[in-house]
Amino acid sequence: MRRKFLFLVADGMGGWPGELNGLTAMEAAQTPVMDAMAREGVLGVARTIPEGMPPGSDVANMALLGFDPASHHTGRGPIEAAAQGLKLAENDLVWRCNLVRVSKYASDGVMLDYSSGHITTEASTPLIRQLDDQCARCSEEFAPFQLIPGVQYRHLLVQRGAADSPEAKLAIRPPHDITDQSIHQDIDAYRSVPLLWSLTRCAARLLEGSGNTTKANAIWPWGQGRALSLPSFADNFGLKGAVISAVDLIKGLGRAAGMDVLEVEGATGLLDTNYEGKVAAAVEYLKNGGDMAFVHLEGPDECGHGGDAPGKAEAVARFDARVVKPLRDAFPDAVFLITCDHLTPVSKRTHVDDPVPFLLWGKGIDPEEAGGAQCFSEAQAKASGLSLDPGHELLSWAIKKAGGL
Repeated sequence: MRRKFLFLVADGMGGWPGELNGLTAMEAAQTPVMDAMAREGVLGVARTIPEGMPPGSDVANMALLGFDPASHHTGRGPIEAAAQGLKLAENDLVWRCNLVRVSKYASDGVMLDYSSGHITTEASTPLIRQLDDQCARCSEEFAPFQLIPGVQYRHLLVQRGAADSPEAKLAIRPPHDITDQSIHQDIDAYRSVPLLWSLTRCAARLLEGSGNTTKANAIWPWGQGRALSLPSFADNFGLKGAVISAVDLIKGLGRAAGMDVLEVEGATGLLDTNYEGKVAAAVEYLKNGGDMAFVHLEGPDECGHGGDAPGKAEAVARFDARVVKPLRDAFPDAVFLITCDHLTPVSKRTHVDDPVPFLLWGKGIDPEEAGGAQCFSEAQAKASGLSLDPGHELLSWAIKKAGGL
């Protein structure tokens, strides 16, 4: 009987020493299950961010799923559009569009909160729809633009027929990279395209209106690109695979690659996510014909962005106890690949392009290659001497190392 493959990703789990009492959050967290698996498996590091590319979850998770970002990545927005099944023309431009809070939407403003206080989907959906309607009525020039609701603070802005326009080349920084920093350079970039600048200013004025009771006071379009196209995951790896995540980014990558996308009620992308629901979805899928489950947890990354070291350590501990342990118990003969997509150091409060630690565990995998590791940590993974570059080869390497499935 074919073995099952569990690919478990704790987004932003890795970090730098000094996050908690001189340790990384990953080292400080209580992770007895992953530590035991590290002693029995193989540890190493993988470079998920190709040289010259931004260290975002879009690039990194594309690499983890086995696709070379240098060849396939077009932008963050197109991936999340794929998650929603949006039909885009070849010359459409699609942006990721955050609801943010700034001190003021002007050159002397500061990015206060990339998530508008982690606005809920229930609050943000009608707000985005209202903005789309009111901006359209504000000016006929805005006809090519459409704001599309997503999840929590993560939404989309589609700009019809603009794939070759000047705004396609704008370098707008991800808002989670610039918390408490000046937005001067980004405002200047928006200003360079009068129509886009008019749209974002119109949205800011509307959000400042009396009817808005949320913390959001601006939209932030970024990560723009053409529609995404990926090769078939099943054709590439010979596996029937599914993705399980709270965030549209992962769902979009899965849909674009022809994978199954499993929805889990109560999956929030935060520390309070429905861990048990994600585990149950993976178990049911694998026991009913699936070969691989890509289970993604966003919590450690959100805590890293928030500068919350204790929260990040707690997120890693919950990942160990409430995701890794029950799945290992359910599939003791499966192959497990456990990693993060990128590091999100608490001191940095954003992503870095350092190689990520990974753990490969399963029957037939020789622990001697791990160099006598005692736990799963960034330092132990690096000390193993095993380094995979480029990182998009990690998945195929793991399958081969496990002797196939």
